[in-house]
Amino acid sequence: MALYEHMLIARQDISAQAVDALATHLKTIVETEGGIVEKQEYWGLRTLSYRIKKNRKGHYVLLNLNAPAKAVSELERQLKINEDVLRYITVRVEAFEQSNSSRKREREGAEGEQRRRPREDGAPETEETGAAV
Repeated sequence: MALYEHMLIARQDISAQAVDALATHLKTIVETEGGIVEKQEYWGLRTLSYRIKKNRKGHYVLLNLNAPAKAVSELERQLKINEDVLRYITVRVEAFEQSNSSRKREREGAEGEQRRRPREDGAPETEETGAAV
């Protein structure tokens, strides 16, 4: 079996639970065809670079698949039929990234910067408490 990274963008007007249900449905399709979903990541509602089918935003989902080509072709066939999916792409890879995806690391890094950012009022911080004096 080959390794694939599969990314899809779902419409903005469906809920996160509906996107999760869609990802679960895709997972069952892959497993029915003899494949395995190694990792599933929901990246959230993000702004698109340009409008796609009158949508400015979309729900992003990343799936790491260990599946035969037959499973991938069935997955893509189902996605063509589904009206909730705006775009999808499947790329064959040599190995999966063992750590979190770059998008997830970027989000965690941004949250860490916000916590370490100095106070805007210019008050010095003490070392014991980290609070302004």
